[in-house]
Amino acid sequence: MTGKGTTALLTAGMLMATSLQAATLDDVKQRGVLKCGVNSGLPGFSNPDDKGVWKGLDVDLCRGIAAAVFNDADKVQYIPLNAKERLTALQSGEIDVLSRNTTWTSSRDTELGVNFTGINYYDGQGFLINKNLGVTSARELDGAAICIQSGTTTELNVADYFRRNGISYNAVVFDTSEQTVQGLEAGRCDVLTSDLSQLYALRIKLSKPEDAVALPEVISKEPLGPSVRQGDDQWFNIVKWTHFAMLNAEELGVTQANVDEMKGSENPDIRRLLGQEADFGKGMGLDKEWAYRIIKQVGNYGEIFDANVGQNSPLKVERGLNRLWTEGGLQYAPPVR
Repeated sequence: MTGKGTTALLTAGMLMATSLQAATLDDVKQRGVLKCGVNSGLPGFSNPDDKGVWKGLDVDLCRGIAAAVFNDADKVQYIPLNAKERLTALQSGEIDVLSRNTTWTSSRDTELGVNFTGINYYDGQGFLINKNLGVTSARELDGAAICIQSGTTTELNVADYFRRNGISYNAVVFDTSEQTVQGLEAGRCDVLTSDLSQLYALRIKLSKPEDAVALPEVISKEPLGPSVRQGDDQWFNIVKWTHFAMLNAEELGVTQANVDEMKGSENPDIRRLLGQEADFGKGMGLDKEWAYRIIKQVGNYGEIFDANVGQNSPLKVERGLNRLWTEGGLQYAPPVR
């Protein structure tokens, strides 16, 4: 049993916690725009087109958040960041969310004051070489010069792989992914290593993409996803459930084209997702049609995957591990209920 004084203190504490937790959403609303940290230029994930419009899988996650919060997917300010800057920019409050092909690791999750909200792309590290090198396996790279981007998980993965296999290499380290491509093309290194998704994107930047080939080895787990600052559970939930809404929509067959028609569905899962039954936005500080707006303005996960990195994009990446769980993949979202 608690007395009136204790109850009052608990209530005051809960109100204070709620106020603190609501800080990011309040700041975003007051500012009128979402500040999203993205890659400075990675085709398929975050890259401005020839008109300066940002596009990509990570960009669409930010657009989904803006649709949920503002009912306007275009109310996003994109902050291009390199690998070294990205987490500091999030920690300092320069950005509201980091959506920049960033690997979820234990140290990043527990030591840097950030929370990963999910995995929007399951990846792994590989090697890109010039066909003329005549190499068919990473185990044949003894003594090779390898282009690596600094400030990434790539550096330790390469060191671990070569150590395990008893072979040596020479690291040629650059600050940006663009510089690693230039290094490979200029002959400063024999091999370019990064996440396979990034290798697909960087390959098309080469003057002769057809001369480059990826080796078969995948040497690491790279679960890529967005992150937010720790200590704001409400904002954490909004970013997390933006991704989950897109996944649930794909699983339920709700698309950008049919979402209005689907409002009349008798399927209770669809009705809850689209705000036709109950109010599942309330707990996040949003209205009940938050998910409807995400799908209407941005699309479901399958649609944004295909458009940005999949078969409807220049990269032509197979879904692979990023298929839904119902199709043998790893993408799986909790239900809206």
